[in-house]
Amino acid sequence: MIDRIVIDPDILNGRPVVSGTRITAQTILEFLAAGDSTEDVLAEYPALTREDVQAGLDYASRLMGNHYSVVAPA
Repeated sequence: MIDRIVIDPDILNGRPVVSGTRITAQTILEFLAAGDSTEDVLAEYPALTREDVQAGLDYASRLMGNHYSVVAPA
């Protein structure tokens, strides 16, 4: 599923998008975070599939699996 979300420096300045579209993973997440259902996202963006929406969630989950450190500015 991860191949559905791509990063290409020539598309939207390298933001993660659904392959073959200009729909960002962030857009999908924002709709879902606002309480919209997968069906709502699909209705708003007919070019997407249910698997694309799931790939956006999977992508975000993998990002959050990274280790982050908070460092005070100098």
